[in-house]
Amino acid sequence: MYSMIFLAAASFALTLILTPLFRSLAFWLKLVDEPDHNRKIHSVPIPRIGGVAIAVAVVGAFGLLFLFRLKAGLLLSADAPFALRLLPAITVIFFVGLVDDITPIPPMFKLGGQIVAAILAWESGIHLSSIGMHNFPVILSFILTIIWIVACSNAMNLIDGVDGLAAGVGLVASVTTLIAALLHRNIELAFATVPLVGALLGFLRFNFSPASIFLGDCGSLTLGFLLGCYGLVWSEKSTTLLSMVAPLIVLFVPLLDASLAIVRRFLRQRPIFSADRGHIHHKMLSQGLPPWRVVLILYGFCGLAGVAALILTAKQIPYHSFVVIIVLLIAWLAIQNLGYSELSVASKVIFGGGFHKLLNGQLNLAKFEQELMASDTLEEIWELLCRDSPEFGFSAVELRIDDEVQLRRTGKGWQIRVDFPGRGYIVLKRASGSRRGSSAGVLFVDCIERVIFNRLDELKPRVSELQAYAQAD
Repeated sequence: MYSMIFLAAASFALTLILTPLFRSLAFWLKLVDEPDHNRKIHSVPIPRIGGVAIAVAVVGAFGLLFLFRLKAGLLLSADAPFALRLLPAITVIFFVGLVDDITPIPPMFKLGGQIVAAILAWESGIHLSSIGMHNFPVILSFILTIIWIVACSNAMNLIDGVDGLAAGVGLVASVTTLIAALLHRNIELAFATVPLVGALLGFLRFNFSPASIFLGDCGSLTLGFLLGCYGLVWSEKSTTLLSMVAPLIVLFVPLLDASLAIVRRFLRQRPIFSADRGHIHHKMLSQGLPPWRVVLILYGFCGLAGVAALILTAKQIPYHSFVVIIVLLIAWLAIQNLGYSELSVASKVIFGGGFHKLLNGQLNLAKFEQELMASDTLEEIWELLCRDSPEFGFSAVELRIDDEVQLRRTGKGWQIRVDFPGRGYIVLKRASGSRRGSSAGVLFVDCIERVIFNRLDELKPRVSELQAYAQAD
């Protein structure tokens, strides 16, 4: 216990000493984050290599433990803990983030570095190998482990958008993991976590709003990576499905934010790695909350998630599933209050009948285009237009080609005109306020323009029959 207190105190003290030094070094090297008054809301340039101070402090704390030859230091040196076995993987993820802090690298290269680090973690013995008593095949275990570690790394990186948020969320998760390690007598996990707790606590002195230094990618990626690995070590002691959920709940806020970002960007057909102002903290800021209050509220949610995670791992406490339901309910209510238009529109499409309307519209459009391509005369095209235009919300249609044929159906409302330069036009009219076929109406008009324009020279109008058809109509 004294050795753990020593590690926490040493990393805390080293962070307090080193952070101002690395802050000055960042200004000298011009490694600062410039404000853009959009996503980056700080008013002055801020150094972005705070993760270096945390990394040096954690390593330095272990060095001091060995140097002073405390009992725990002798035991750890005799039997290297997984934290030391993880060192190659930690080094890779740290330098991937540091390089990105110095000069931005393409997202795919960044992702590739994270995957390499995750593979090294797997090689060091960090495995997601089972759920409860059900063991995974090796290949599935490998894939799930890589996905989990990479997801945790990016989740912490994405949430690092407000002063003190990522460091504070990481601190809450680290404290929760430390408590769980002590409760389960997992000494290796406790010794790996306790210096991180001290370093993050010391770093928040400079990172909380208003921040004078940021974690940077080297800090947020490494922090998420470590917490992901620690969560897997924690889960090794779990024997039930629900207790396996505990490490996930510890990182519930960053993982939820990352999941929402992926879903939002997918629905808007934007690159997954693109930046935007749709993260949870951005939504809260847009509601008029000051940054410090946003951070404290999210700290509170993380604290509740931590308590829930600890409850799930306590065998003597019943109703574990009820805890999971409560967490999911709180998350659902929070998402509703954040006002994500992508999610509300998608839910209306899926559950409000919009999906079926969209599907039927696409099927009708495909059938119309096939028949339009198979038509040989303007008369056949006119019949198709008269038959199918109401299905797409158009109440009237007019066709005029080569000044020889004019076909009309009366109707009122606004109109769309499709011109065929030098040959004629087609006019489609739509009743004001009509919602019928609105989702596929534009595609219907585009199909008419594209197919008829390309086939106009092939079509042979039978003028007399068409005029007679128009008069009869």
